[in-house]
Amino acid sequence: MYKLIINHLTREKRFALLDGNAPIKLFIDQPKHHSSVGDIYLGRVEKVLPGMNAAFVDIGEGKNGYLHRDKLVAFVQRKEENLSQQITSFVHQGEKLLVQVEKDAAGTKGPRLTNIIELTGDHLIYMPEGKYIAISKKIADSRIRKKIRLFGLQLKEEQEGLIFRTSSEAESDSVIADELSNLRAEYEKILQKARSMKKPGKVLEQNAFLDELLREIKKLDSGEILTDDLSLKNLLQKHTEIPIKLYTGKENIFSAYKLDYEIEKALKRVVWLNNGAYLIFDEAEALTIIDVNTGKFSGKNDLQETVVKTNEWAAAEAARQIRLRDIAGMILIDFIDMKDDQDRKHIMDIIEAELKKDDRRTNVIGFTPLGILQLTRKKTKQAMSEALTVKCPSCDGTGRILSPETLVFRLERELWEHRGGDAEAVLIEASEDVERIFSGADKVHKKRIEEMLQLEVIFHVEKSALPYYEIRRFGNAADLMIGAKINF
Repeated sequence: MYKLIINHLTREKRFALLDGNAPIKLFIDQPKHHSSVGDIYLGRVEKVLPGMNAAFVDIGEGKNGYLHRDKLVAFVQRKEENLSQQITSFVHQGEKLLVQVEKDAAGTKGPRLTNIIELTGDHLIYMPEGKYIAISKKIADSRIRKKIRLFGLQLKEEQEGLIFRTSSEAESDSVIADELSNLRAEYEKILQKARSMKKPGKVLEQNAFLDELLREIKKLDSGEILTDDLSLKNLLQKHTEIPIKLYTGKENIFSAYKLDYEIEKALKRVVWLNNGAYLIFDEAEALTIIDVNTGKFSGKNDLQETVVKTNEWAAAEAARQIRLRDIAGMILIDFIDMKDDQDRKHIMDIIEAELKKDDRRTNVIGFTPLGILQLTRKKTKQAMSEALTVKCPSCDGTGRILSPETLVFRLERELWEHRGGDAEAVLIEASEDVERIFSGADKVHKKRIEEMLQLEVIFHVEKSALPYYEIRRFGNAADLMIGAKINF
């Protein structure tokens, strides 16, 4: 049974979808990392780059957005005759455009934009200038698809575009026609607001959290929905026949259902499986690598059984973690090597079946000659690790820091630069491990360096989880000893 847990009382909004007791989706919305995907702006073209067939557009948010030629209405409306023409034929510097965010800004890159506006309804996605009809791939029956396409051609104007969502299959023509009429009216309001604006800025802001939450609720035929916010409960109840329960416990609703633990788990590099095997997640900017290890699992019969069984469990858990962590872009899964092509196909089938539950578009490409499974997942917003964490100031996000030995050798080199100076001593603040390694057994290394440099080395040792040192000052040994006692 599905269970939807919604934490809405505080500034950070969260919901989790559980299948039984296992979370299969986590959605977290922080004010700082609020997604702009779907937001509509009045933009002004700042620069047109023919070499990239793209333009950079000022939307009033600091970073200019990236707009490709193929995402321009002018190109789409005359696509048949203009495939070879560059972007300069369709847009010019200083031109004002209505644009929508397709992908959030990330790092130094601004948001990715489209000039082909999409307005989402319950059964339709309406594109005022889309000029094509598409039907959800989940509607498999060719006769039904043909019927829907013919109905769409009757509904839409020539320049308009329609995408029929999966739910449209079970809905009446009149309901869909009414929804299209409402979406057209909504677009007219957007145009009116844009016409009244004198400079680039936001025309329509989507409530990403509420939109995503409503999408999940509308997909539920049965199950349990709980929220800690009475006003949200009343709002959501209008969209579902499933009774929504109000949680009134003192403990945070996520803590009560052990979901805070699941978030912590989804941020860890290592994920253990129930059989003793484990996965290692390494997320880089360009791709994510998932490494599968047998760990403590040894199987009951032969090695091949151990390998295949571990890979089966790993495939299911990797797919679940990809959804939970909201990992996107290129993903490589390094399964334990399988010699038999049938075994590889079996593991691919498991991954594909699990990813069919995912709303985000995924593409399982296949195994490389080295036995690494390649797949891609559409990226629209930050992964959970990007949204909830920052780079470690010590390791700068690498996950590794300099060893105490390396720092000791660096300190030695730095002190050598002061040989032959006028100072009698040097005061160094350092962690315990740096002082111990620098000094050596019975202080033999420290004495040798002092003799060679003709410089007394005075340490003030501080407890620290990280190895470090800092040369505080040079001077008279007695003064430095007194100063060390006063200042530390």
